[in-house]
Amino acid sequence: MKIAVATGTRADFGLLRPLMQELKDDSFFKLSVWVTAMHLSDRFGNTINEITNAGFEIDHKIPCLEDDDDSVAISKTISNAIDGFAEVIEEEKPDYLVILGDRTEMLGAAIAATVATIPIIHIHGGETTIGAYDESIRHSITKMSYLHFTAATDYSNRVIQLGEHPSRVFNVGAIGIDSIKNLPLLSKEELEENLKFKFRKRNILITFHPVTLESSSAEEQFETIIKALDELEDTYLIFTHANSDKNGKVINEMIEEYTASNKDKSLSVISLGQVRY
Repeated sequence: MKIAVATGTRADFGLLRPLMQELKDDSFFKLSVWVTAMHLSDRFGNTINEITNAGFEIDHKIPCLEDDDDSVAISKTISNAIDGFAEVIEEEKPDYLVILGDRTEMLGAAIAATVATIPIIHIHGGETTIGAYDESIRHSITKMSYLHFTAATDYSNRVIQLGEHPSRVFNVGAIGIDSIKNLPLLSKEELEENLKFKFRKRNILITFHPVTLESSSAEEQFETIIKALDELEDTYLIFTHANSDKNGKVINEMIEEYTASNKDKSLSVISLGQVRY
């Protein structure tokens, strides 16, 4: 049975990794890895390297990201994803396509699979995200999916409430727990050596994503965060970049500007990857 797994970000690969390993190790399945979106972008750290370093063979690269991050660019990214996934689906004809979550590129993948009558396995459906269009995308992917693997009873109930048959909804818990239990973690000293910094008495990891249903609020909100963090004493600040969401670019620019001016107490990392994060 050919199972295609689509991954577009550092976040979903970190969650999908244990499932991909199980599929790879089981002779009943043929794993096909399809990489898209942020994984293929210099701006977001070329995180495709995390996939190959984990021992997975990339079967298809599906570029779709536009350079900008306004609403027009995001819509074009979805359109590009539909085009790219449609071509790969026609070539590969998998038995199932695995999609996790609610990203815009995954909406494009789901549309292409639905039109091609390829059944979708959806992970982390039924959840809610206040203030973001992720929620609408997630529920849309749910309605296009055939099998549903949710993280909690409330989420299973919501998927069923959306009209999906209970026999195809499975409450399996959060897949990220498998990674936490099985990944070899770094010691404090190893992390310091890897990132070339020394922990202080207090250390804060900051990851901030824009509220995508609001217009032009990201800069003001992140400025408030930076001002509050800057007042802390004996505290080291580690910033990671925002995702390719609408208005995410301004956050990343502010991170680079702040860390460049405060090298003694802050660090900017485009993507820490799963283990370091």
